[in-house]
Amino acid sequence: QVKLGHLDLEGALIARDRVGIQDFVLLDAHNSETAFLDNLKKRFTEDLIYTYIGTLLISVNPYKELDIYTKKQMDLYMGVNFFELPPHIYALADNVYHTMLSEANNNFILISGESGAGKTEASKKILQYYAVSCPSSTLMDTVRDRMLMSNPVLEAFGNAKTMKNDNSSRFGKYMDIQFDCQGDAVGGHILSYLLEKSRVVHQNHGERNFHIFYQLVEGGEEDLLRHLGLEKDTKHYSYLVQGECSNVSSINDKDDWKTVKNALSVIDFDANDIEHLFGIIASVLHLGNVHFDGDTKGYATLNTNAALRWLLEIHVLVLHEALTFRKIEAKSEEVLSPFTVDHAIYARDALAKAIYGRAFTWLVNRINESLENRDSKRKTVIGLLDIYGFEVFSVNSFEQFCINYCNEKLQQLFIQLTLKAEQEEYEAEGIGWEPVQFFNNKIICDLVEEKHRGIISVLDEECMRPGDATDLTFLDKLEEKMGNHPHFVTHKLANKKTRKSLERGDFRLLHYAGEVTYCVVIRMSKNPIIQQCFPATEGDSRRRPETVATQFKNSLLRLTEILTAKEAWYVRCLKSNDNKQPGKFDEVLVRHQVKYLGLMEHLRVRRAGFAYRRRYEVFLKRYKALCPATWPHWKGVPADGVEKLVQHLGYQPDEYKMGKTKIFIRYARTLFATEDAFEMCKHELGKQKRTQKRHFKFLSCIVSMFIKGYITRREAKTTDNSEYLAFVRQSYLNRLKNNLPTTVLDKTTWLTPPPVMTETSEILRQLHTRMMVRKYVRGITPQKKAQLQQKVVTSGIFKGKKDSYPSSVAVPFVDTRISQSFCIVPVVKYDRNGFKPRPRQLILTQAAVYLVEEAKIKQRVDYVSLKGGVHISTLRDYNVLLRYQYGDMVLQCDHLFEALTKLAMIANKQNNIKVVQGSIKFEIQTGKEGGVDFSTGQEPMIYKGKNGHLMVVALRIKSR
Repeated sequence: QVKLGHLDLEGALIARDRVGIQDFVLLDAHNSETAFLDNLKKRFTEDLIYTYIGTLLISVNPYKELDIYTKKQMDLYMGVNFFELPPHIYALADNVYHTMLSEANNNFILISGESGAGKTEASKKILQYYAVSCPSSTLMDTVRDRMLMSNPVLEAFGNAKTMKNDNSSRFGKYMDIQFDCQGDAVGGHILSYLLEKSRVVHQNHGERNFHIFYQLVEGGEEDLLRHLGLEKDTKHYSYLVQGECSNVSSINDKDDWKTVKNALSVIDFDANDIEHLFGIIASVLHLGNVHFDGDTKGYATLNTNAALRWLLEIHVLVLHEALTFRKIEAKSEEVLSPFTVDHAIYARDALAKAIYGRAFTWLVNRINESLENRDSKRKTVIGLLDIYGFEVFSVNSFEQFCINYCNEKLQQLFIQLTLKAEQEEYEAEGIGWEPVQFFNNKIICDLVEEKHRGIISVLDEECMRPGDATDLTFLDKLEEKMGNHPHFVTHKLANKKTRKSLERGDFRLLHYAGEVTYCVVIRMSKNPIIQQCFPATEGDSRRRPETVATQFKNSLLRLTEILTAKEAWYVRCLKSNDNKQPGKFDEVLVRHQVKYLGLMEHLRVRRAGFAYRRRYEVFLKRYKALCPATWPHWKGVPADGVEKLVQHLGYQPDEYKMGKTKIFIRYARTLFATEDAFEMCKHELGKQKRTQKRHFKFLSCIVSMFIKGYITRREAKTTDNSEYLAFVRQSYLNRLKNNLPTTVLDKTTWLTPPPVMTETSEILRQLHTRMMVRKYVRGITPQKKAQLQQKVVTSGIFKGKKDSYPSSVAVPFVDTRISQSFCIVPVVKYDRNGFKPRPRQLILTQAAVYLVEEAKIKQRVDYVSLKGGVHISTLRDYNVLLRYQYGDMVLQCDHLFEALTKLAMIANKQNNIKVVQGSIKFEIQTGKEGGVDFSTGQEPMIYKGKNGHLMVVALRIKSR
C-alpha cells in the first residue's frame, strides 16, 4: 500500500485486482470461500499481512521480519481514524484506546488462532504500542515496565516448543490494562486458563517441556544450581529428555534466563520469592528422577537415590513455605505404599503436575500484586485475551476437548456481540434492522455444559461415584444420556459408514468449525496421595470436590461474564503454512483456519445488511468532485450534499440508506462503481489543470518584469523596478490599513515595511499612535481615572511578587465594594485555635478595620495598631494574615487585591504589605505560635495539617 501511495481504505480499491481489498466487507462475492482465500493470498503475496472484516483484524503470519513495527509506524497510526490508513494492529490498538477514552467504557481485544499463528506476538505488539503511545510519568513508566516484563516471565513458565511453534503458549491469558480518566496506564490484572500441566511429565517427540526448566539448567549460575542440587545438563532429567530436542536453534536458553531474572526484579520479586520459585522448579525435576522397584508382592518401593534425598531434605520445605502445601511425611514408604509400580509412577507425575500448576498460579498472583492499583478512583480497562484456537489433531484428548469447548463459548459470544453491535449501530442511525440468519451453536455449548445432562456433568458423576469408574463406563454413560443428540456420535451409535472412522473408545462432536473425534483417555484416579496433598476444596473435606473440567467450565463462565460487560474487538491470527516458510501460502491450511475461526460467518453477519457505511463528511470529501452541485465546495449540511451526490450518480433506492450521521451502501459493487468513476474524474481534473496552465503562460512576461524589479528593488528608481516599487508601496499600504494596532499598548503588530517605505512607515506609525492616545484620553471618565490610580497602587505592591496578580490586571475594581471613603468585602476568618472557618464581612473605613458578622461587629483593628503589617504568600491563593498589636488574624478574601489596595491607600500602609515565600508564623496567644504553610497542587484547598498548621494549597501554574 505504501508503495502505491494509497493510505486510505478506498484509495487501495484502484489496485484491488493486484493487492486485493483491505476490508472483506467490500468483497462482492462475500459468500464465496474461494474469493475470500484469493483476497488473502493476493495481499499476503505483497507482504500485506493485515486485512479487516469491518473492525475485526485478520493477521496472517509471514514467518519473516517486516519493517512495519517501527516507532515511525506507531506515530503514523496515533490518533488517526480507523479506516484512514492501511489495516494494521496499531490501527486497532489505537482505535480501542480512543474509543475507551471518548466513551469512558471498558473494552477488550480477543486474540485467537491456532498455535504458531502469531497470537503471542500480536499481544506483545499491542502492549508495546500502548507503552509508546500512552502518556508518561514515573508511576506510569513503572506500571508499563512491569506489564511488558510480565511477558517474558509468563512465556518462560507457560510456553514451550511444540511441533507447530517454538514458543507456543500452553495456557490462556486474559490481561486487563487499567487506565485513569486522563488515559494514563495505572495498573493491570492477569487471569490464566487451563495450563497444559501434562507437559510437565510428558512431551511428544520433537517437543519440549516448559522453557523455564531448560533456562534454569542451562543458564543458572553455578552457586544456584549447587544449592538446588542440579547439574548443568538437561540429559540428567527424565522430564526434559522425552521429546529428544532439548537444544533448539531458535532458542537461546542462557540469554532467556538472564531476561527472566531481570524481568522478575522489575516486577518486584524479592530474593526470597525467587529462591522459593526456583526451588519449586528444581523439586519438579528431582521428582521426575524418583524411580520405583517392585517388591515380591508387586508393590512399589522407592530407590534411595540422589533425587529423592534432595526432594525430601530441601524441597518439601520449600513447597510448604512458598505454596502453603501440607507437609509431606519424610518416610516415603508411608506416602506411596501400597501402590503398584504403575500407580506409583502415576501418583508421582500427578504430584509433579499439581506442584507446577500451583507454582504457576502463585506466579500469576504475585505479578498481579505488582500491577495492582489501589487508588479508588474510577478506572477504565482494555482487556487482552490471548487464548488457544480450535484444535484438531490425529488424537484429541481431554485438553483438546476443553480448548474446543472454550472456542465454542467464545464463538457463541462472538456472534452475539457482533450482532448486538450491528443492531445497535443500525438503531442509532435510524436504519431498519434486518434479521440475520446464522448458525447458533448454543446447542453444542449445552451439549457440553448443561447441568445434569452435559458431558461435563456426566464426567463429574463418574469421577465421584463409588465403585470402579473407568474410561469405558464414562463412555457408556455418555451414550445413555446423549444417544439422540444430533451433534454427538460414538462407535456404538454411528451408522455403518461412520463407524469405520471411530474407535470403540472414541466419541465425536460436531462443532461449529467441524467434526472432532475425542479419545476417552480421561483418567479418573482416586489416588489418596493427591487428595491428601492437594485437596480440591479447603475446609470441609466432606464437600464434593470439583473436577478439572468443572473448574474450567466455571472459570470460562466467569470469563464470558467479564467479556460481556465490555465492548469487543477481535484479532484473528492465521498460519500461512505449517513449515514456518517465508512467503508460502498453504491454501488448504488457511481454508481450514478460516472455517474454524468462523470468519465467513462473521463476514455474513457484517454483510447481511449494508456492506459499507461512512460518515457524511468523509464520503462527501472524497467523492464531491463527481457532482457539479457539490464541487468544489459544498456549503450546506453534509447529509444534503451526500443526497445530491448519490442522486446525481444514479444510486437506486435499494442500494443505499441515509442514516443520522452516515450513509449506508448495500452492495460493494455500488461503491466500486463510485470509486472507478472517481478515478476517471481525477484524470479529467488533471486535464483541466493542464488547460489552465496554458492560460497562465502569457503571465510569464509580467512575472519576469516583477522578478527584475525585485532584484533591483534597493537601487534608485529605474525602468526595470519602477512598476515593482509602485506595487510594493500600494501593497504595503493596503495591508497596513487592514492591520493597524487597536490599542496604545500594542507595540508589536505594526507591519514591518519594505525598504522603500521605511521612512513613510515610521511617520505613519507616530501619527497613528498620537491619534490613539488622544482618543483614549478623551474617553477616560472620572470613575475610570480613579480605577487606574488604584490599579497603579496595586501594581506597585504586587507586580512581579504574587503569582495571581497578572490575571487580576484586566479585572476592574467594583464600586459597590470599593469607593473613595470605604471598602466592604466578604471574607472567611479562620479561628486561631482549630482554624474553624467563619464567614464575615471586612469593612475598611478611614480609621480602622472592622470584622462584622451580619450586623454585629466582632472585631475592630485600628490602623495604628497594624505594626506587624499584612502578610500574604507569593502563590495563587487569596489568604492574608493581619498582624496587629493585640493578636493576629487569618483571613481568606476572594477580592484580595481590591481590599489590600484600599487598605494601602486609606491607612498609607503600602510598605507594610509583605509578600513572603514558604510558611508564615503568627501568634495564637501570648507565648504560643501557629503557622500557615503554603504549597501548590492541581486543586486549591485549605485544611488543618497534621503539624497543627493551616495548610493552604494554591492552584499550580501550568507550564507552557
